[in-house]
Amino acid sequence: MNRYYHAIRRPVRRPRGDTYLLLTLLSFALSVSLTRLFLALTGYPQLGGGALHISHVLWGGLLLFLAAMLPLVVANRWAYRVTAILAGIGIGLFIDEVGKFMTQSYDYFFPPAAPIIYAFFLICVLLYLQISKPRPRQGRSELYATLELMEEILDHDLDEQEQNEIKKRLTYVIKQEENPDLTNLAQSLFDYFDQNQLRLAPDPSGGLQRYVDRLREFENHHLNKERLRSMLVLGIFTLGLGSVIIPAFSTIFFFANFNTGQAAEIFWYISLQLILLLAGVLLLIGFIMLIRGAETRGLRISYITLLVYLTIINLFLFYYYQFAIILAAVFQFVILLGVLHYQRRYSNPPAVEH
Repeated sequence: MNRYYHAIRRPVRRPRGDTYLLLTLLSFALSVSLTRLFLALTGYPQLGGGALHISHVLWGGLLLFLAAMLPLVVANRWAYRVTAILAGIGIGLFIDEVGKFMTQSYDYFFPPAAPIIYAFFLICVLLYLQISKPRPRQGRSELYATLELMEEILDHDLDEQEQNEIKKRLTYVIKQEENPDLTNLAQSLFDYFDQNQLRLAPDPSGGLQRYVDRLREFENHHLNKERLRSMLVLGIFTLGLGSVIIPAFSTIFFFANFNTGQAAEIFWYISLQLILLLAGVLLLIGFIMLIRGAETRGLRISYITLLVYLTIINLFLFYYYQFAIILAAVFQFVILLGVLHYQRRYSNPPAVEH
């Protein structure tokens, strides 16, 4: 006898969803950075003539349209990766011209545009961090993931690692026994994988996975604890010293070219330099603690200072210096990732809960 259930609309997180979002973030950051670099090197050329000006925001809109259409009409799993990249490039080209849409004069160089773009990127990073957090396992979500992974069978692309992942997910559903129908489905699928000799694809050692494996191998053989610590110490010292020296020279230059028309800006400018100076001093304190053996405190101070740098200070730096500090922001982010990696791998207990 058939039994009827109420439809379940609760969303289920897609397997590899955090990877797709990471591809979007990287594509977004690269598209904005490379677009600004290309325009600066080529003198800001315009495509079109006379009354026509084909702005790159139109290309961004076209890529966003393709990103929206592709997963609607293509069922293959590779479509999600392509969609993620197209969406990242599209939103980068779109938001790069936010200054034009905020001003009556269509000012591409509107000073608040740079911090707005950077703030939007930070929001996307926070979204990624939330999505990448582990979630409680449920039978329904495990079956969703299993059915999506089984699409690889149709493409002759199922490898041994994916097969083992499917079995683990099905085993979890069977043991939980949340719903008899789900349990029976999971058992039937598990029997299919357990009894049939599937033709598996070779180990996915190509593409991105190959480079990830090479990086891990390089780290295991060449980047031990002492070397990584030395690189972090050097990076923190360089960033701290620069944060102390640059404000001093910037302040001297500012007052050397000061005029009465800038009186309203002096308070905010000097405040920014003092904040930079304070951040530099904190990083140097973290550096001193690291070289003197107070590893936990040094890493904690450096971590917090770098986090404040990336989330607060850089917003003001982008306003004053625009996209000239992109490389500095990337350097800060790399140092922060290095600190987190060092804490997770070598600190016991970790200096910072994350």
